Amino acid sequence: MVVSTMIAPAMALLALAGVGGAVAEEIEAPGPQGALHGTLLPPAKGGPVLLIIPGSGPTNRDGDNPLGVRAASYRLLAEGLAARGIGSVRIDKRGMFASAAAADPNAVTLAAYADDVRSWVASIRARTGAACVWLAGHSEGGLVALAAAQPGEGQDMDGLCGVILLSTPGRPLGVVMREQFKANPANAPILDQALGALDRLEQRESVDASALHPALQPLFAPQVQPYLMDMLVHDPAAQAARVALPMLIVQGGRDLQVTPADAEALHGAQPGARLAILPAVNHVLKTVPSDDPAANMATYADPALPIAPDVVAAIADFVSSHPHRKEQR
Repeated sequence: MVVSTMIAPAMALLALAGVGGAVAEEIEAPGPQGALHGTLLPPAKGGPVLLIIPGSGPTNRDGDNPLGVRAASYRLLAEGLAARGIGSVRIDKRGMFASAAAADPNAVTLAAYADDVRSWVASIRARTGAACVWLAGHSEGGLVALAAAQPGEGQDMDGLCGVILLSTPGRPLGVVMREQFKANPANAPILDQALGALDRLEQRESVDASALHPALQPLFAPQVQPYLMDMLVHDPAAQAARVALPMLIVQGGRDLQVTPADAEALHGAQPGARLAILPAVNHVLKTVPSDDPAANMATYADPALPIAPDVVAAIADFVSSHPHRKEQR
C-alpha cells in the first residue's frame, strides 16, 4: 500500500561491504515500464537464494520507510543469512526508490506485485544459476508471495523453491484492520469513521477522504483506495491452502501489527507448513525483552539493534531441510 504518491529514487548500490564472504551487488529485473532494482547478496557455491519481498507502504529494500521505520530489518536479515551461506535479493517495489521508473506506484494490485515477483525470480535464476528461488515475504509482502505461488495455467512453479511468510496476515485485511483499530483505545474518537470507510471499500465504493479525521486521511487517501479495494477481497488462508510448495510461517509473539492468530490461520489452512512462533520477536523482526509497547516501537527506529537470531535460524534451518530444492542448474 502506498500512502505517498512518489518516492525519490535511491542512489544505486553498486558495491557494499562483504558479509560472510559475499559482496553485495546491484541487480535488475524487467518491470512494466522500466527496470526494477534490488541488492543481491550471492549465496555460497550451490547455496539457496531468497527473494525478500517488502511490506506495505513506501518500504525500501532495506526495510525502512520515510514514515519513521529505520530498523533495516531486510538488510540485517540478508546479512544474517549470508553468514550462513544463504543468498538473497532485497528489492525496491515498482514506482519507488530506485524502481521509480518502473510504474506508477499507486496503480497496483496484488496480481501486479506477483507479476514483479515472477520477473525477479527469472532474473535471479539467470544471474545466480539457482534452480529455484525461495519467496520470503514480510507482512504484506507475504500476501504477495502467496499470490505469486498460486498454481495455475502458465505458472512456472519449477522456478520456486517454496514460500516463507514473515509476520504475514492470515485473515482478510478488513478483519485485521478492524482488530487493529479496536485494539487501541486512542482510536475511540475516529473508530466509527474508520470502520465505515472499510465497509465502503469492501463494497468497492470510494470514500471521501477529505471528510475523514486528519489521522485517517493518509490511510484512506484517494490514490490508495483502488489498491485497498483489491487487497480487501483476498483471503490469505485460502491462498495458503492452494500453495503446493514447502512453506514456513514465522510469527513473533510480540508483534503489535500481526498476531499469532494470523499465523495459526495460515497453518490451519496449510497443515503441512512448518510453523515457528517466536515469543520475543516483534513485527520488524527484532527481539523485544518485555511487553512494553514503547520499548517495542523504539526498535522500529533502531538499525543498530540486530535482527532476532531466532528468525535467521528458523529460515536457515527450514531452507537447509530441503536440499533437493537448492541444486544449481
